[in-house]
Amino acid sequence: DFPYPTMAGKESTFTVLLGALEALTLEDFQEFKTKLSHVENKEGWNIHGDELEKVTHPSTLISYMGDSYGKDAATDIAVELLEEMNQRDLAEKILDEKVKGYKQKYREHVAREFLQYKEVNTCLGEDVSVSDRYTTLTMARKSWSQRGDEPGDVSSDTVTTQSLFERSEDGQVPRVVVLVGAPGMGKTMTVRKVMMEWVEGALCTQFDYVFCVDCEELSFSKEVSMADLISECCPQQRTPAGRVWGNPEKILFIFDSFEALRLPLAQPKDELSADPTEAKPLETTLLSLLKGTVLPESSVLIATRPAALQSLTQCLERECCVEILGFSPAAREEYFHRFFGSDNKADTAFRFTRGNEVLYSLCVIPVVSWTVCTVLKQELHERNQLLECSKSTTQMIVFYVSCLLKRRGSSAWQNPQQFLHKLCSLAADGIWKHKVLFEETEIEDRGLNRPELLSLFLNEKGTAHGNVYSFSHLHLQEFFAAMFYALEDQEETVSGSGSLAKDVNALLESYHASRTDLNVTVRLLFGLMNPESAEYAAKGIGCSISLRPREDLRRWLQTRHLSHRRDAMSVEELDTFHFLSETNEESFARSVLGSFTAIALRDAKLTLHDQVALCFCIEQWAGLLSVTLRSCSFQQQRGRQEPATGLPRQSWRQEELRSPLYPLCQALGHPGSLLRSLSLQWCGLTQGDSEALGTLLATLPSLTHLELGDGTLGDDGVRTLCAGLRQPGCQLHVLRLRYTRLTSACCQELAAALRTNTCLEELDLSFNAGLRDDGVKLLCEGLQRGGCQLRALRLGSCGLSGACCRALAAWLGETTSLKCLDLSDTELGAGAALLLRQLRQHDGALQALG
Repeated sequence: DFPYPTMAGKESTFTVLLGALEALTLEDFQEFKTKLSHVENKEGWNIHGDELEKVTHPSTLISYMGDSYGKDAATDIAVELLEEMNQRDLAEKILDEKVKGYKQKYREHVAREFLQYKEVNTCLGEDVSVSDRYTTLTMARKSWSQRGDEPGDVSSDTVTTQSLFERSEDGQVPRVVVLVGAPGMGKTMTVRKVMMEWVEGALCTQFDYVFCVDCEELSFSKEVSMADLISECCPQQRTPAGRVWGNPEKILFIFDSFEALRLPLAQPKDELSADPTEAKPLETTLLSLLKGTVLPESSVLIATRPAALQSLTQCLERECCVEILGFSPAAREEYFHRFFGSDNKADTAFRFTRGNEVLYSLCVIPVVSWTVCTVLKQELHERNQLLECSKSTTQMIVFYVSCLLKRRGSSAWQNPQQFLHKLCSLAADGIWKHKVLFEETEIEDRGLNRPELLSLFLNEKGTAHGNVYSFSHLHLQEFFAAMFYALEDQEETVSGSGSLAKDVNALLESYHASRTDLNVTVRLLFGLMNPESAEYAAKGIGCSISLRPREDLRRWLQTRHLSHRRDAMSVEELDTFHFLSETNEESFARSVLGSFTAIALRDAKLTLHDQVALCFCIEQWAGLLSVTLRSCSFQQQRGRQEPATGLPRQSWRQEELRSPLYPLCQALGHPGSLLRSLSLQWCGLTQGDSEALGTLLATLPSLTHLELGDGTLGDDGVRTLCAGLRQPGCQLHVLRLRYTRLTSACCQELAAALRTNTCLEELDLSFNAGLRDDGVKLLCEGLQRGGCQLRALRLGSCGLSGACCRALAAWLGETTSLKCLDLSDTELGAGAALLLRQLRQHDGALQALG
């Protein structure tokens, strides 16, 4: 649906043409018909005069002309004949109306061309609407220096598409605006947004025409005029060109992908053109437009990579430069929602990405956001959840790099391996030296001065001391640094690459000792050691990856924990799980984890990405016996939502929706798990977590020790946990519920679970001050009626008094299994004597009373 009706222009032009012919005198009308009889149509024949003599009404004549010459040509002929007859006022009215009609046609054409587009990789997506997908980019205005040879610093003046051609602080309206951004930063999408908002009347309303020139196509041209450029932008290349450039202040020219022209833009002023119809070499015509010798009142928007800035600064003075900085955090989330359409899937995908620091940070680049969303959309389509992801961070970055290489110009190297080897060496050298800015001499010395490739990955910035270069993102530099250690050595590619040695062990030991900044480089190196990743890199970016460093990585992971105090069999660093998860290779993870038997993590905020890494490792870890998490929090996978339509409402699915702990419990209960002990202390547990834990108790008979120390668990959480304790599959021996804010309200359910579960030998309810005497009474009354085999009951610091001693004594008189009763930090008063008397009367098995 277009905002301008297709036939309106033709009908209006017909009305004006009819009015013009009706305004002629009878004598003038006859003269018009006589002149018309000498006009040939495109087949080369004339309308016979006898036929025209029969036409007496202007409307009939117009229909006759339309049938003979075509409606558009008939209008042009009428204007030409009226001018010959000195009826210029009538001719002008027709021309004015024709131009109005053409403006409508042109807007319809722009809407068709720019409303929808193909995604970056057209084989992965259908046409997408700009209005549905465009997400606001962060843009900042830059100023050219007075010398016109260097971009100034980025100011705090943020820019939107609405304000590109607004007056600046000094009251000037820029004639030329340069929109600069790294590859994949959203320049072309911004151009599309400008075109569509102009069609809709929401932007650039001061312009009657906005012509968008694709410079990649224009680069094949040798000689062109401004009239040629305008015609190329118009449907069927038919345009009233003279009328268009007759009001140049009403024209905006947009040049997209300007860097593809690779023009020096240095011409003597006397060679520039002032005639819009004069064909000149492409460089001369463009420079004439930028310098304002041709159509000086028109406006220009140039979208380009930083590589073209140097040539632009030589011909532009005091013009406006706007830098695209990418997606803000809020815009990243908005993009995910626009991409997925479904709030549920968007929330899931964004939470997963937000938890992966590397991916989330890279998502400032719009094409990386697209890459991540594309991969995760496929994952959610296949699984409807992100408890695991078949593509590692490394593989997503390789996918992104391959997309960049597909965008390189036709004149760029067809085989970029040599360039990439040298680029990787530069990246690694910079990472080792904490260096992100590289001087032009370094680029030249390493043989990297290939602008068509260099501009894909490095930004160029002018300074008073010459140009400097930086990778478009630090994590991209870290990726290429990791590739440096993984690339197959080829003699012809490493010349001029610098003297940095490919010592993987030096990298690992430096990271382990003190260089925590090497974390991402090390992690991505692990990712490149996956055979699938290596094959992906070979196909996608043409680089051969060596898998020889795998053994060094395996050996390092197996030995790095040996220097730790206490138990060397415990994995205490979260990054170990990330390294193994990044390999995305089960056999490699099993070979490393076979050396360990326990997990001990503390003070960790476990994002979804952390949980994915942890669960991946647990599921490959047959020898895992103990898990201890202290002061760890779990980010929930899903936000506000209901189960997806059509999915069975099974217990695991319901727990998944409620419990952030669900992924961990599912992994711990994997087939073949031999887990014996699980301790979760101060981990912010909820009632939903208790459901997940209860299901784990019921399905994992090897689990004999459970410790939950958390102030948020409460009575509801323990009630829910009891459902798992009552299941036949539960073989728990020790249950510790310290600091869980229990009261008497949960004691009946707890006692009922203990009567059913004859395996439980120790119950620790210490430090629950709300339990009090009433709670102990209910607990003891319930235990008296069943076959509970408790050997130890710990009730220290539970706010007890002597009032509970009668219930305790009654139970002690019934049980023969209890060996230890802990009542520390309790003022029993006279109740203590009652307990002692009960113990003397019944020669029970109690061995410790404290």
